[in-house]
Amino acid sequence: MEPLRDHLLGTRYTIDGVRDHLGDVAAAALAREELVPALRATAGGRPLDQLIRLWWLGVPVPAERVSQVVLDSGLVTEEGGRVTADVHLQPWETGGYVVSDRKVRPGDPALRPDHVVGAGGASANLAQLASRRPVRRALDLGTGCGVQALHLAGRAEEIVATDVNPRAVELARLSWELSGVRDVDARVGSLFEPVEGELFDLIVSNPPFVVSPAGVSPSANLTYRETGGEGDAFCRDLVRQAPRHLNPGGQAHFLASWLHVAGEDWRERVGGWLADTGCDAWVVERDVQDPAEYVELWLRDAAEQGTPGYTDHYDRWLSWFDEREVEAVGFGWITMRNSGTLDPVIRVERLTHQVTLPVGDYVDEVLDSIATAHRVQDLSSARLRTAEGLLDERIGLPGAEDPMRIVLRQTTGLRRSKEVGTVEAALAGVCDGDLALGPLLNVIAELVGNGDIPRAEAIRPLIAEGYFHV
Repeated sequence: MEPLRDHLLGTRYTIDGVRDHLGDVAAAALAREELVPALRATAGGRPLDQLIRLWWLGVPVPAERVSQVVLDSGLVTEEGGRVTADVHLQPWETGGYVVSDRKVRPGDPALRPDHVVGAGGASANLAQLASRRPVRRALDLGTGCGVQALHLAGRAEEIVATDVNPRAVELARLSWELSGVRDVDARVGSLFEPVEGELFDLIVSNPPFVVSPAGVSPSANLTYRETGGEGDAFCRDLVRQAPRHLNPGGQAHFLASWLHVAGEDWRERVGGWLADTGCDAWVVERDVQDPAEYVELWLRDAAEQGTPGYTDHYDRWLSWFDEREVEAVGFGWITMRNSGTLDPVIRVERLTHQVTLPVGDYVDEVLDSIATAHRVQDLSSARLRTAEGLLDERIGLPGAEDPMRIVLRQTTGLRRSKEVGTVEAALAGVCDGDLALGPLLNVIAELVGNGDIPRAEAIRPLIAEGYFHV
């Protein structure tokens, strides 16, 4: 594959090269799965035009315009003077390449059950979430096209990648070879079966998290997104089994879906998955969809819109949700850390606003803040520091002496905002780690309070959310 890699790089079939060549309009249209602007942008007949058409857009190109190294790659079929790609080959942000099955579009034949999906938004989200600290052993569970191993290659001494789908492992090996990533230990098997008895410092997984009834449609048999399990049980089992494969201090980062069931708090549902793991954990819901939105998304993902069975599949899927009193489906991430404590802390929250990326740059600090806020016994003696980049926003009527609202707003990291009182706002202005919290609150109470000394315990949530550091 080295000659092909050299050819791809030489023709600028890279993230930047393709983006520059297509331009903003065609790139934006491709994000909407509209090909016409990109076809217009690649009509010139140059080598890069042919590579984009062949491997990104998935359209045949004249054989005489294709280099011999591409014809000899084993990844294309030549017939009748035309060359067709057998796979989807896309440049990736790591500087490498990802090989998967060709993208499915409306009008294409039904997907094969062992279809290997390419890297996309979910892949990028997981890569952005995982901790950036160097590790000795890392596990990419459910590797698919191998994209997470590309991200791990720069910071893990040893990488194990698994997938239940043998075809996924086959294409992942091509991804790694084309990307110059060597020595990934690839294994076939479900969940943690291929690594039974082994420990890792970092585990990442973009699992098959689509919640669907078995047999409702052809797409319900796709191994890359459905498991055939009941509801969100697969994600639950993944979370519960992970701790026994983590070294002390090791972390696991998963994408996951969970059900919002009538009469049940989704936070308690997902928190229950983590209750007996012995790990500190942080769960974030990034999106939530009603049942109709959810079904439409995944039927569209499998290009079932416009097919004869679309209406029936849609109706049966909704009926399945109704039978289980599902009101919505949440999607987000789950992070776990084997902290070695008998008193693990679990934080479950919803964050739908934009956060600073990559989260992996500061996820360790987030976990530290959550754990510290929970475990510090004598908070009055703690020496706090105000988080960097914190803003104090005051809202009030023109000319008024006192504001109607005071908001502390983070400008970095998770970019939270919180309405606070005058005491908390004043504390944010003076916390530099020199004085203990108790004496500081006493002074602030005399200056801006109503005479009552604020309780140090009231500051604990602000520590957990990263407004103050201990």
